[in-house]
Amino acid sequence: MLIRYGCSFELQLPQDTPTVCLIDVHTSHAQHIVPNALTFETVPKVSTETFVDDFGNIARRFTAPVGVMRLSLGGLCRADGTLDRRDPSARVMPVDRLPEECLPYLAPSRFCESDLMGPLAWQTFGHLPRDTSLIEAICTYAHQRLRFDYAQARGTRTASEAHGEQVGVCRDFAHLGVTLCRALNIPARYVNGYMGDIGVPVDPNPMDFNAWFDVYLEGGWYTFDPRHNCRRIGRIPIAHGRDAADVPMLRTFGPHTLSAFHVTTELADAQQVAA
Repeated sequence: MLIRYGCSFELQLPQDTPTVCLIDVHTSHAQHIVPNALTFETVPKVSTETFVDDFGNIARRFTAPVGVMRLSLGGLCRADGTLDRRDPSARVMPVDRLPEECLPYLAPSRFCESDLMGPLAWQTFGHLPRDTSLIEAICTYAHQRLRFDYAQARGTRTASEAHGEQVGVCRDFAHLGVTLCRALNIPARYVNGYMGDIGVPVDPNPMDFNAWFDVYLEGGWYTFDPRHNCRRIGRIPIAHGRDAADVPMLRTFGPHTLSAFHVTTELADAQQVAA
């Protein structure tokens, strides 16, 4: 199947403002992108530099001019139509056998205070088998502990604060899952990306970016999603990081106002693809 994805932003800026955006599909999925279908545009046009950061994320760097600026990206991504990869028999690996790339994802980070939540994690999950079922139990716990509420979004909320307040948005669900995994010595990384309503009932709310997390078990990285607490079809990662602080969609080095915002993730029909 082909999935049409994209986003657009309208910014109001009081001054020329250096900006870095992370809205391209992650390098790990580069082979799935239809090259000729990828577009990126800014209005007014500005000179843009593209680079890959330490997490393998594709970043675009430019100076947004004073006034109103619009930027948009769109493309087509190939997907095999299957659910997120899952192996019920995959076991948690001992720390001394982990690849070096996993070690940064064991430590506490800005929004994932695994040191603070360690006692809770071991008390709640320490008796469970150390395999895929343990991660699924963590997802179920986060899914039931937090109530999803867009109106309660807060950009500074940490995992422990979300746990205490029992409310959040998708990033808070992901942060809580990451934090509990790391507290149990399981590598976990935060991921954001595009995810449409493919194979599930359509969400009546405006589409947004989504957040989930990956866990390293025997056999590699596996995707888990405590917000929806189920496997999904057509998940397209944009960025990996230790938590949301590493992967903001827009990082402006100066004030700005977001006056419009739109995300698209949907199956592409044959006529659209031909066009």
